[in-house]
Amino acid sequence: MDASLSPQLSVRNGRAAVEFYKAAFGADEIYRVGGTDEHEEVVSQLAVGGSTFWVADESPEHLNFSPESVGGGTVRMLLTVADPDAVVQRAVAAGAAEVTAVTDDYGWRVGRIVDPFGHHWEIGKPLGAWP
Repeated sequence: MDASLSPQLSVRNGRAAVEFYKAAFGADEIYRVGGTDEHEEVVSQLAVGGSTFWVADESPEHLNFSPESVGGGTVRMLLTVADPDAVVQRAVAAGAAEVTAVTDDYGWRVGRIVDPFGHHWEIGKPLGAWP
C-alpha cells in the first residue's frame, strides 16, 4: 500500500494565508474550495516542490484551531530547499518574522521563521549526505 502524509494548517484568514505561502515559498495552489466573497472560508491544497500541504480556515466547531486562537502552535514545519538563506529572506519580505537566523547547525544550514498566521517553519538543507 502506498501512503503519503500532507499536513493541514488551520489559520484565521485562509485567503490571505494561501497568498502568503505563494509569495513566501513559491507554492502552487492545486486544489481549492471556497475562498470567494460569497463563501469566504477556504480549504486549499498547496504544493512546494514535490510536497503538498493544506491550508484551511480554522473551525472551532470541529476542534480545528489556528495558533492565534490557542496562543501558539504545536507543530513546526520543516521546509527543505536548495537555498535556505534566499527562502527565509523571501518569507520575511512576504510578512514572516525571523525567529532564528540561517546558520550551520547540527549538519544543516537552517533558520526559523514564524508566518503571519502563527505557524513556525524551519527552512534549511542538509550540509552533507542525509538519509
